[in-house]
Amino acid sequence: MRLFGTNGIREVVGTKFTPKLVVDVAGAIAKILPVGAPIAVGWDGRTSSVAAARLMSSTLALGGHAVVELGLLPTPAIQYNVRPVGAQFAVIITASHNPPDFNGIKCIAADGLEVPRSVEEAIEVHVARGEGAAVTFDRVGSVRRDPHGGERYLEGILKQVDVAAIRARKFRIVLDCGNGASVPTSPELLRRLGCQVITLNGHVDGTFPGHLSEPTESNLADLVRTVPAVGADLGVAHDGDADRAVFVDGQGRYIPGEKTLTLLAREFTRRHHGGIVVTPVSGPQSVEDVVRPLGGEVVYTRVGSPSVTHEMAARKAVFGGEENGGLIFPAFQLARDGAMTAAAVLDFLAHTDQTLGAAIDELPRYTLLKEKVACPVERRDEVIRAVAAAVQTQGGRVVTIDGVKIVRDEGWILLRPSGTEPLIRVFAEAREAPVARRLVDEGLAFVRDALAPENRAT
Repeated sequence: MRLFGTNGIREVVGTKFTPKLVVDVAGAIAKILPVGAPIAVGWDGRTSSVAAARLMSSTLALGGHAVVELGLLPTPAIQYNVRPVGAQFAVIITASHNPPDFNGIKCIAADGLEVPRSVEEAIEVHVARGEGAAVTFDRVGSVRRDPHGGERYLEGILKQVDVAAIRARKFRIVLDCGNGASVPTSPELLRRLGCQVITLNGHVDGTFPGHLSEPTESNLADLVRTVPAVGADLGVAHDGDADRAVFVDGQGRYIPGEKTLTLLAREFTRRHHGGIVVTPVSGPQSVEDVVRPLGGEVVYTRVGSPSVTHEMAARKAVFGGEENGGLIFPAFQLARDGAMTAAAVLDFLAHTDQTLGAAIDELPRYTLLKEKVACPVERRDEVIRAVAAAVQTQGGRVVTIDGVKIVRDEGWILLRPSGTEPLIRVFAEAREAPVARRLVDEGLAFVRDALAPENRAT
């Protein structure tokens, strides 16, 4: 039984994300931990999150554990609080950027990192066997609420940046909370940094009425319009659980996540006079272009923050992240962090006296395109195997760290199964936009050919 994908369990509410699933997973977690272990539980703003968290907390307590509920907070805020509350484990009820009909379960270790695959497998084994944990009346655990998680998190971020320098710039910022978990924290963070904050979608609503939760350019049309209309210096947007941040410059230009990744990879490599930067195989070529001249090295991993954060920990990396706006600052914590990203960008701008648009325009120019093709979960591996066989005759270097990546002189194509949705994702990058378009179309054709009924494995 495979329950966990690239970044936790994510399923459609009422179909596979059911009360039974939550209780079964909670019982399995209770079983793999020593009786009495303190466990933190937090959640995002989805319509089913509070109810699922209550089931999780109650089942863990009936398994003999001491539960600390951190409440509705961004995923990175919950991760940051694992150590301060003395938890040996944490569970986050969230589906991150997925559509509103999804919810999920994410497991965090005592150090604040996502648990390794071996722990997920142990949970899956107990769920498959129907094995939970229950204790006698005199060993039942407890559930208590800790209301201070948001404040701890904000104080931690403020210690990472030059607050005085940021305040001196008096930034005007449009913040799109996306009706998600950033509502309790990001507006307050920017105010403490001396910013004039104009919020969009600044109330929690798990139906995501403002726009879908993923902070893509098409979903952020209101932010793109509002930033220049109000004379703001920049715009910031989070996804549903606020472990990502993407930006809009003062002219209303959407800044793709790979640009921010490149900008801050260069900055943190410069600050450390070299060092290792970790990014998945989907990361842009521009990161290598800016890191290598500064004495840095880029290390590639499988897609997904657990792969990136564990590699960063092993290699003592100075910076890391994904091209989707999920950036990781190891001096703060090994977790993708949208609010920390916003603070880091403001810190950079405050010390360079640049606009965001001018800073982005200095970076190497590439076009990175992303597409997706619907694919039944049970066929994803079959399709990737078929694609891998097909591309061997196409020329270029083939990398199979995660999915299939074809590297050519003109650019690269990556095809990989989504770990959270029934999709095959197709990425392509080249210096020239028409070349990137041709490459991504080539990748889409590979996938569609492999999905054709006549090519189905029997």
